[in-house]
Amino acid sequence: MKIYNTLTKRIEEIIPMHAGKLGMYSCGPTVYRYIHIGNLRTFTMADWLRRAFEYRGFEVLHIKNITDVGHMRQEMLDRGEDKMVAQARKEGKSSAQIAQFYTEAFHQDEDALNILPANVFPRATQHIPEMIAIIEGLLNNDIAYHVNGYVYYDVKRFPGYGKLSGNFLESMLAGVREGVHTDRHNPEDFPLWKPAEPGREMAWESPWGRGFPGWHIECSAMAMKYLGTHFDLHTGGVDNIFPHHEDEIAQSEGCTGQQYVNYWLHAQHLLADGQKMAKSTGNAYTRAEIEARGFDPMSLRYFYTTALYRSRLNFTFRALQAAQTALERLRDHAYDLFTRSDRAQVLSEEPLEANRWQTAFLAEVENDLNMPRAMAVVWAMLRSQEDDPATRVRLLLDFDRILGFDLKSYLLSERPLKKRDPQVYLEAVPAEVARQVREREGLRHASHYEQADRVRDDLKLEGFAVRDTAQGTLVLPRRSEEEFTVLSSSTDAPDHTRTPDQFEFSVNLLAHNSREDLERCIQSICRHTAQHAIELVIIDNGSTDETLAYLEHLARQGNLTSERGETIVVQVIFADHNMGFAAGRNATMRASRGRYIVLMDTSIELIGDIWQPLLATLSDPHIGVAGPYGLVTDDLREFREADGPDVDAIEGYLMAFRRELLPEVGWIDEKFRFYRLMDIHCSFFFKTSGYRIITTPLVAERVQKHPHREWYSLSEDERATKSKKNYDIFRDRWHHGQSLLVANFDPQHWWYGHDHPQHLEGTHIHPAEELPPPGVMHSHTHQHWPDHSHEHPHYHTLSE
Repeated sequence: MKIYNTLTKRIEEIIPMHAGKLGMYSCGPTVYRYIHIGNLRTFTMADWLRRAFEYRGFEVLHIKNITDVGHMRQEMLDRGEDKMVAQARKEGKSSAQIAQFYTEAFHQDEDALNILPANVFPRATQHIPEMIAIIEGLLNNDIAYHVNGYVYYDVKRFPGYGKLSGNFLESMLAGVREGVHTDRHNPEDFPLWKPAEPGREMAWESPWGRGFPGWHIECSAMAMKYLGTHFDLHTGGVDNIFPHHEDEIAQSEGCTGQQYVNYWLHAQHLLADGQKMAKSTGNAYTRAEIEARGFDPMSLRYFYTTALYRSRLNFTFRALQAAQTALERLRDHAYDLFTRSDRAQVLSEEPLEANRWQTAFLAEVENDLNMPRAMAVVWAMLRSQEDDPATRVRLLLDFDRILGFDLKSYLLSERPLKKRDPQVYLEAVPAEVARQVREREGLRHASHYEQADRVRDDLKLEGFAVRDTAQGTLVLPRRSEEEFTVLSSSTDAPDHTRTPDQFEFSVNLLAHNSREDLERCIQSICRHTAQHAIELVIIDNGSTDETLAYLEHLARQGNLTSERGETIVVQVIFADHNMGFAAGRNATMRASRGRYIVLMDTSIELIGDIWQPLLATLSDPHIGVAGPYGLVTDDLREFREADGPDVDAIEGYLMAFRRELLPEVGWIDEKFRFYRLMDIHCSFFFKTSGYRIITTPLVAERVQKHPHREWYSLSEDERATKSKKNYDIFRDRWHHGQSLLVANFDPQHWWYGHDHPQHLEGTHIHPAEELPPPGVMHSHTHQHWPDHSHEHPHYHTLSE
């Protein structure tokens, strides 16, 4: 087995320290919440490695820790950093109860993906004496020091610090998260033990007083207790490399004076929209959420085989659907071979004779766990006619000892038969759908094929497909991609930005696990159309609850009817994952066809005609954005509500503008995955383009603002973290925007219109050779303020 060793930065053969045995430690979960599918990718990588060694006959001792202790002091908790204690606070439970609940959930997640359980799952709280012993050893070796209840590791006393991560001193400061700088010998020193503040729940007695361990010391203690001071292999995710694994090496080797681990193996991030999967980013899916969308959790395991473990892998539901389809094909192929084979021969314990398929498969697995190429060998073997069915299915089951798809259990279960049994499908669908299927079967038996086809078409509109087999008719839900517009990015949405207006208003709604609010909002629009031509453009942004089913029904139903009988055109588009708030907004704006776009939050309920006041306000060409709720600021830091009429931003609960301005103003920055401050950021682009931002009091009187469900679902810590991230995006772009503020408005330095004499490039004339081809857009730099410019994209037409 050859793997990429993070320690040596090269691919090298794993040579176990003891013949026929391998000691392996995997960094396990911190059990304060459900793990996400990015974590599961890392655990699956370790599972493949363990299975490969066991396939070759090695005895693997696999240790996977459970971090069930918080590592931050109370004052740090108040800044949202001690996740274990914060979750206990949020759920009204003790830290031990939280840890037990999420530990059990973790085991269920691993079991659902057929990840072999570790031989030992040591818990950090049960190994405090071992941690204290290592700290005492480090103090005795003069590599650690005690000050004010803290014990710190002296980084400069360990010459090898940085050998795993390759970090320089300035990078090492990223690992410093706590303690008083004046207490440390060096700013980059990290704590091994911390004093407990009064009332702390998780604390233990130690030679340095009552306290609790630092983050890194637990893995050193548990790994060395079960595997010894020097062992073979350590796995984890790339985000563990620094500071966690770097500090783990320093602690362990500083204490024992010998090498800690021979081989370090790290799995790369699972991404969504190019960003690391994380709860704070809003793109972290759990196994339960995957199942809620109708996926077999084992399809995740297949999905992980589609990229090398140390390559980044981008997650979408479309990609997961492809993996599930491939897994089902694999199972079907295996079952087909199984039914054409002698059962006893297939299930025989007799070892397979050496063959080229086995050699090829193992060569790929043992070449740095190259699972994509290993799967290519699997499919080539299955499709080959060189071997009889029994040999091929035996080879597949043999390979599955490493792949871990649990195919033997599948073949021996009732699932393959149920998959082909029409009655099983009929029992799984609504009674009316089952009645229609039976009606169609009767029509087919009577040779009334035209009527049978009409029933099939009706079922299709209801979201069900029928497949006629020798056993009878199978009915199953249609895949989303077969019925609807499904996006992986905002640019996948149909682009109507340059098309003529077809409606007065395009109301854009973004749904993400918000059915109750969404339904209330839509119904209120239907009550108050006031005879205006309105289209609803709704995106489901990766919902995992009943919101998805509601929108699928709405999409199949088609256009809505107002209380006065007017038609409300409905466009429903679906994202195959949570693209983030800004990307969802961009998708709906691209798809809009109204003269005015209204970005409306689903917490808004209409109680009157908002359309006429918006029309009256936006008919003024000087006005860019209008809405009921305005904000102003004096320092670009603190924003407060203001009546207006002129304000610095319109709150995103409801903001309206002319669709024709989109090419000039541009799209929303998709780094805004969370909604906070996105409305202000967007408003400033209208200001830069020379337009006023105006409040509409009549609209405010005609809407009811309900509590924002997403905001109130977050803890104070989560709100602070997400808001800070968005503020940094806003501040990075607009820290120089003081002249745009209402408080600083100077009409003499506001150059409205592209023909203003002071407007940069306002009257630029092209020589013929500079003109782009007809229909090709280009832009000039324009200014409406002395210190702000923007790009103004436009087309040229050829004149005779």
